[in-house]
Amino acid sequence: MWRYIPQALRSYRRSTICQNLVNFGTGSFSMVHIVPSQRLIDSCVDGSIFKTYTTACVEMVHDATKGNQVSDMLVDSFGRAHTYLRISLSERCNLRCQYCMPADGVELTPSSELLSKDEIVRLTNLFVNYGVNKIRLTGGEPTIRRDIEDICLQLSEIKGLNTLAITTNGITLARKLPKLKKCGLTALNISLDTLIPAKFELMTRRKGHEKVIESINAAVALGYDPVKVNCVVMRGFNEDEICDFVELTREKPINVRFIEFMPFDGNVWNVKKLVPYSEMIDRVVKKYSDLKRLKDHPTDTAKNFQVEGHCGTVSFITSMTEHFCGSCNRLRLLADGNLKVCLFGSAEVSLRDPMRNGADDSELMEIIGRAVKRKKAAHAGMFDIAKTTNRPMIRIGG
Repeated sequence: MWRYIPQALRSYRRSTICQNLVNFGTGSFSMVHIVPSQRLIDSCVDGSIFKTYTTACVEMVHDATKGNQVSDMLVDSFGRAHTYLRISLSERCNLRCQYCMPADGVELTPSSELLSKDEIVRLTNLFVNYGVNKIRLTGGEPTIRRDIEDICLQLSEIKGLNTLAITTNGITLARKLPKLKKCGLTALNISLDTLIPAKFELMTRRKGHEKVIESINAAVALGYDPVKVNCVVMRGFNEDEICDFVELTREKPINVRFIEFMPFDGNVWNVKKLVPYSEMIDRVVKKYSDLKRLKDHPTDTAKNFQVEGHCGTVSFITSMTEHFCGSCNRLRLLADGNLKVCLFGSAEVSLRDPMRNGADDSELMEIIGRAVKRKKAAHAGMFDIAKTTNRPMIRIGG
């Protein structure tokens, strides 16, 4: 068997890879994310060196994923290990945000074609068993799903899942959050694009600003730290409120996340509406000269900062002007059961259909693995994205 190993290793030279590591004594295989040195690859000609090499690799994976090993099925051809799955629970929403939903609405998938609770739990178990350690529930609006508490409870009990988060518009969150926390919800993002009620009604085409503020305060009171507040910045609408949002971080453990306006079907994206990261941070620095850069996690989508003396933090998500595709570790499971490997890519593959046709877990994982391997190195850039057919954001999930 050893004569095959050096050639197999050499075939992946000069890249971050996933390599089959022999489980000595059993002949089985464990797939883990490793970064081999060329010297070790070229010198790996006997069992003793290979054993030393595999032991070191397993230790690296343990540190990188907090104990979860990442299957080769979840590593793309560019070496990115996908440990983060976003699951859309619904295409429906109780708001009609202009950047998310077209003015004339969207054609919703029939309820019978959406994933059931049991299907969501089964697929989540599968992903976690293969290395995913963070789940985020999205929508539409996930809190309007009637079985949201049961879903959280069952997902939180899956061994190997470290984080169960939710992204919500906050309209119904305040009254549901105490139970959701008891059901295992560990983190949350609340969307709020303006601190002015009239602007809120204009943007969302609905009332409810005070309910969102109530939900933010309820999350703080329940001990969530940080409470993340997502703010999509659009020129001519709310760029003048950036520093007002920063003030939210003064006394409370709030992480305000300023997001560059992104193009999706029906949201009438225009580059003139885009407020780039460079301009946003200039506005903040002019008022808060003591803004300091924080250390980012290697897979973080945000550039993180803190104003000296503030309890909370400020982040910038620069999807358009400074993309972070090289460190992307995210996959998306849509409400209709389609898997999407890139937010801005049009490619999707159904997991619902083979699952309902009797596919076992290994067959589902083969489908997932092939989709992950087809993931591109980076998205096409904001101007090409704007011309690419994609779903409206409400049908993708936040």
